[in-house]
Amino acid sequence: MSGTTLVVVEHDRGSISPATFEALTAARALGGSVEALSIGAAADQLTAELAAYGVTNVHQVHGDVLADYGPEAWGEVVAQAVRALSPAVVLATGTDRGNEVMAQAAARLDLPFSANCIEFRSGEQFKMTRIRWGGSLLEDASMTADVKLASVAHHAVDPTPADPPGAATTSVLSVSLDPTLARSIVKGRVERQAGVTLSTSPVVVGGGRGVGSADGFAVLDELAEELGGVVGCSRAVTNNGWRSHTAQVGQTGTRIAPDVYFACGISGAIQHWVGAMASKNIIAVNTDQDANMVTKAGYAVIGDLHQVVPAITAEIRRRRAG
Repeated sequence: MSGTTLVVVEHDRGSISPATFEALTAARALGGSVEALSIGAAADQLTAELAAYGVTNVHQVHGDVLADYGPEAWGEVVAQAVRALSPAVVLATGTDRGNEVMAQAAARLDLPFSANCIEFRSGEQFKMTRIRWGGSLLEDASMTADVKLASVAHHAVDPTPADPPGAATTSVLSVSLDPTLARSIVKGRVERQAGVTLSTSPVVVGGGRGVGSADGFAVLDELAEELGGVVGCSRAVTNNGWRSHTAQVGQTGTRIAPDVYFACGISGAIQHWVGAMASKNIIAVNTDQDANMVTKAGYAVIGDLHQVVPAITAEIRRRRAG
């Protein structure tokens, strides 16, 4: 597809989101040039990282109301950037933040917006495959608009640096922002967990209703600690009060993409599967061989998780000791 693809850079006070690299990789596949829109002065330092993924020009936007993330302000910035730069396509991350910003921009521009796309196809029409109905459906669609707005589903594209990397230039894009846009803005943060998190951990040990109780998660905690991973859970677990919602994997929780996901006592309802389906390897432990998670997993152990999981932990320790 000819023309320029503008990628909205997701960052948090200058710390770039890995999902941005997924969007940049998808943008390069469209052909044409790839440019980036960085919002807030804290993002000015990201030029080299963006150039490594093929960006030729970074449009930097500054302003008093952009000191931190605010969906209305960011959406207005994207809308003004579209009017000023006239890109063929604008891509954002398929995260909560990316979709929120693009929805704001689409409403302000009166343009259609296609969220959570996993593939784009060039040709006479702008075509995409996107996730619908919480991941239970993949829809092929096409879009007709002067400027196409879309987001790239998180974990759907393997982020790959450009070969060779680019040498991006920078330019300041002037925008006019009403101070009232700051009415919705991030004012502060509370760090819930230091180090590896559920969304970034290479190993996740998940537990479902089959764990039986809050105390039953002790064996999962042991395995996760041995592997340097994090414990997650299904919605049924949080509903029962056994674990905090921050540990929930799923459509209404956290979407994960670990190297290995141990799904223990989890039936595999579609909402949970949406959050776990990007895992590179899934090992299901369940007494029900017909459970949805068992049928979708690459590997399965049919048995009582309270026997199987401690046995796995013990074997890992034995091999490491030897």
